[in-house]
Amino acid sequence: MSKKDETLSTEKQQEIMQKYDPESSVRELTGLLAKIVFFILLAFSIYQLYTTTLNPLPAQIHRSIHVGFGLVLIFLLFPATKKNRIKGKIAWYDLVLAILGFGVGAYWPLFYEDIITRAGDMTTLDFYVGLLAVLLVLEATRRAVGLPITIIAALFLVYAYWGRQMPGFLIHRGVNLDSLVQSMFFTTEGILGTPIAVSSTFIFLFLLFGAFLVKTGVGQYFNDLAVTLAGKRTGGPAKVAIFSSALQGTISGSSVANVVTSGSFTIPMMKRLGYRREFAGGVEAAASTGGQLMPPIMGAAAFLMIEFIGMDYWSIAKAAAIPALLYFTGVWIMTHFEAKRTGLSGLSDDQMPDRKEVFKKIYLLLPIVAIVFYLSSGLSVMRAAIYGILTTILVGMMREEKFRKIYPIVFGVVAVGMGLYGSLTGGFSATSSLVTATIVTILVSYLFDGNFKESIEALVDGARTALGVVAATAAAGIIVGVVTKTGLGLKLANSLVSLANGEILLTLFFTMLAAIILGMGSPTTANYIITSTIAAPALILLGIADLPAHMFVFYFGIVADITPPVALAAFAASGVASSEPIRTGVNAAKLAIAAFIIPYMFVLEPKLLMIDTTTTELLWIIFTAICGMLAIGAGLIGYWFRELMWFERIISLAGGLTLIYPGGYSDVIGLSAFALILGLQFLLKRDKLGVPVERRGRKARA
Repeated sequence: MSKKDETLSTEKQQEIMQKYDPESSVRELTGLLAKIVFFILLAFSIYQLYTTTLNPLPAQIHRSIHVGFGLVLIFLLFPATKKNRIKGKIAWYDLVLAILGFGVGAYWPLFYEDIITRAGDMTTLDFYVGLLAVLLVLEATRRAVGLPITIIAALFLVYAYWGRQMPGFLIHRGVNLDSLVQSMFFTTEGILGTPIAVSSTFIFLFLLFGAFLVKTGVGQYFNDLAVTLAGKRTGGPAKVAIFSSALQGTISGSSVANVVTSGSFTIPMMKRLGYRREFAGGVEAAASTGGQLMPPIMGAAAFLMIEFIGMDYWSIAKAAAIPALLYFTGVWIMTHFEAKRTGLSGLSDDQMPDRKEVFKKIYLLLPIVAIVFYLSSGLSVMRAAIYGILTTILVGMMREEKFRKIYPIVFGVVAVGMGLYGSLTGGFSATSSLVTATIVTILVSYLFDGNFKESIEALVDGARTALGVVAATAAAGIIVGVVTKTGLGLKLANSLVSLANGEILLTLFFTMLAAIILGMGSPTTANYIITSTIAAPALILLGIADLPAHMFVFYFGIVADITPPVALAAFAASGVASSEPIRTGVNAAKLAIAAFIIPYMFVLEPKLLMIDTTTTELLWIIFTAICGMLAIGAGLIGYWFRELMWFERIISLAGGLTLIYPGGYSDVIGLSAFALILGLQFLLKRDKLGVPVERRGRKARA
């Protein structure tokens, strides 16, 4: 394979993103229009930073402006249909919609006092602005997020209005149009509710943090580091994909974006060394999807949990740590056994990067280490994100730049000066001194090394990334508003429990199906909001604690991205791998089998989420879980130290499942099966030990 085929071109990556990720299907603007949109995006980020750090506004005003920015930018950037994506042009009706979106966003700031004084008594103008807000949000969601979530939100509105005509337990007294519009836009329970509140604070700032991280070059560094650490191992390229995608998940909140970014590098590498196309795509899709599960920066939906269950983000991230590690361990095990089965080795020395050069840039990981420190030290999520952004800019200045040697001097002088001044005036604060020194050093770097341009680009990129989240959370707010207004959540929760006859496992299974079906083509954020409103209460009714219940629906909302028949992350990977989409999805789901098992584990045994457990108990649970995944991986792939015979595969799968199910008896049975299979591997067919079933040293078909 020629050098030019080693990675996908930027144009090809963009083409795949636009095909499988609605949030990437934007116009390519040029000239004056491009500059106008650029400055609106920049203004969006500056506004968010200003209001969340220096001048907080009343909730309704802030959320309304946030939605207004989103509406204006979506109608300017996202065409009505893909066919209308004419380069450099915006349709006249999109300009009209953008102006109307601006009006909707400006309505609350302009008439705040009057609206509050009227206390729910709408004027005719209020009614039409509220109705327009609902319609614009639905259209913006259709363009930026996709049709599934738009249809769901519209159906919920229909349900609210025609409640008297609904069958069975779904019947309710109905909500008249005035009351529906009022609750959707003039309360904090609809469009301006909790989902948009989280989008306009936590999520936006962490998207900015990710955008600044990208500008440091950390994305490419993740690939280089992954190759250095895993490239020479058995099945090296697949393990590179797993390691790289886990790291990429800290800067990308989208499974599809993660697949295309990492996969453009890892999938061609896997194909060159003999991996089947569908398997190469499946590895990348499974690993990239898991990126949203990996702390410290999880998918956007994790930030919604802060408000939904009333826990701080660090506690949620800590709880997610072990399940995430088990997930990637499971994918690693499956790829390892597949590599041994097919006789695939790692990369050769001449394909490996220079270790010294790679480790010289280890400082690029400092922002991620810093964000863990900030979150764990008790800082608020927003302040941690702001400090993370400042740290990222500071780390970016450590690259090979002309004046980088003066920056530590500037930092030290300002920090010491601020410390002395604080000591003399009696107002010393180490944090203030360090933050001030950081800001001054950054400003100096803007003057000398031109880092200002990179920061501006990061602000613009962060705002552009946030548009899909704004639309999704606004539409999800409509759904939450209807559920609150009609009491639908409790009705559905009770019916789900009744359908499962009160059985926990059956209720979990139905909840899993609901999350996966809703997640087919819908973003994780919207999926989590819907399932946490409708399905999670069913689990809570059965006595399951809030955190395991919400984490359960969160997991399966993400897993939907690799579950056929609509597996967007797997389909994107198939575009990179030139493979058959459904087969790629099947491979991804098979490799990520741990993701279908782990949520059941932490619901049945919450100690896996570090809830009311000791270190000894936790270590035992992790040990049995890993043994279980080893056994399941061997059973599914059909290889361990040698090829497994049919009865060995059955024993291996059964033993693995009993090890994963928490309980003393199940552990004894599972470990016995584990030991039996391990013994049989060395007692039977010893001449086959280490012999691959298939030799795929040849190059993959072009």
